[in-house]
Amino acid sequence: MSIVDTIKNAFVPIHREGYPFIAAFGAATLVLGYFSSTLFWVGLILTAWCAYFFRDPERVTPVDDRLVVSPADGIISAVGPAVPPRELGLGSGEMTRISVFMNVFSCHVNRAPVRGRISRIEHRPGKFLNAELDKASSENERNGLVIDSPNGTVAAVQIAGLVARRIVCWAEAGNALAIGERFGLIRFGSRVDVFLPSTATPRVAVGQTAVGGETVLAEFGGVAATPLVRIS
Repeated sequence: MSIVDTIKNAFVPIHREGYPFIAAFGAATLVLGYFSSTLFWVGLILTAWCAYFFRDPERVTPVDDRLVVSPADGIISAVGPAVPPRELGLGSGEMTRISVFMNVFSCHVNRAPVRGRISRIEHRPGKFLNAELDKASSENERNGLVIDSPNGTVAAVQIAGLVARRIVCWAEAGNALAIGERFGLIRFGSRVDVFLPSTATPRVAVGQTAVGGETVLAEFGGVAATPLVRIS
């Protein structure tokens, strides 16, 4: 790796959604520093954490319609059958659900798990329970995307958590998404559920660490060949 690549990799881009928060943390740090040097350093650490939280690194995404990639960085907290949220209009039958829990140190940019067109987006207000709890899927504030993929209907549901108070989704119904493409983020701790048809075979286990846009969560149609990649 060249010195230029080393320097480039040391500075991870910050998503624009984080600019106001970083500025607010920085301003508060200056005010606190006027009164106490100790508070200044505490504020500086928190400002650095805020910048780290809103990082938006490039990811190398496998380009293969048989694969489902993680929509977020985090820990796999659930793998198994579950009924999707009613507002998504996917019926009352169970689908395969894979949940990715993000803590306050995870990268919170969310990415499309599959290629396809968004047929529906539904937001529902709700509680702010710990996103690791199973009931958070039905009781917490959430935003769901229904994606018509080459292998059937897939849903990605952004779920607010105990600390998260704002779900951001800049994708719109009718938009086409590439696998691994950014579609939103959740501020300060949360979870993303992926609902898949029964023809998808999970390739992760509870407790495994997932990397958004890179880790393969499941696949359709058996073992996939070595895929192409895209930088996103």
